[in-house]
Amino acid sequence: MNAMGREGRRVRVWDLPVRLFHWSLVALLATSWISAEMGGNAMQIHQWSGVSVLTLVLFRLLWGFLGGTHARFASFVRSPRAALTYGCAVMRGDPPRYLGHNPLGGWMVLALLTSLGVQAGTGLFANDDIMIEGPLAVHVSKATSDLLTQVHEVNFNVLLALIAVHVLAALYYLVFRRDNLIMPMITGSKAAEGDDARGGAPWRAVLLLALSGGAVWLLLQE
Repeated sequence: MNAMGREGRRVRVWDLPVRLFHWSLVALLATSWISAEMGGNAMQIHQWSGVSVLTLVLFRLLWGFLGGTHARFASFVRSPRAALTYGCAVMRGDPPRYLGHNPLGGWMVLALLTSLGVQAGTGLFANDDIMIEGPLAVHVSKATSDLLTQVHEVNFNVLLALIAVHVLAALYYLVFRRDNLIMPMITGSKAAEGDDARGGAPWRAVLLLALSGGAVWLLLQE
C-alpha cells in the first residue's frame, strides 16, 4: 500500500463499542491500581472497579462474536504460524499492513482478555488478611482464598507486562513504521485504502453490556 493511498482517505475501522471498551478499561485499570495502592477504604472502590472490569471483559467476549467487522475474533485471531510469519516480517522491517489487528496483535488481545479475566475473577475470592475480602470469598476455604490471592498478585505483574508490550508495540509502529495505531482507537478511522468496516449495531452493544452486567450481578448474589 503506497503512502498516497494511506493518506488519501479515511477508512472506518473500529466501531464505537470497541473504542469505549478500550478507554473505559484503561480508566478502570488505573482506578484499580491506585485504589489498591491506597488501601483502607479505597479497597471498596478497588472491588467495584474489578467488578466493572469483569463486566467489560464479558461484554468484549460477546462483542467478539456479534460486533463489527474488525471487532470479531474471526477477523483477527489467526494461526500461530501466521503470527510467527508476521513476527519474522517485523524483524525484517517489512511487516504487511492490516486495517484491524495484525496476527501478533490478535494474540495480544486474547492474552490481555485472559489475564484481565483471571485478575477480575480471582479478585472475587481474594483477601488481604486484615479487613477486606472479595464478595465470593465466603464460599471458599481460607486456604483457597489465599491461593487465589497469590494468583491475583502474580497475575497483576503478568498483566502489567502485557500492557507494557502492548504500549511499546504501538510506539514502535508510530515511530518506525509511521503507522499511528492510537488515534484510530479514538476516532475510529484510519488513513488507508479499502472499504469502511461494518460497525456493530449500537442497540446490540447496549443489550450485550446489560446482559454482561446482569450476569456479573447474578454471580455476586451467590
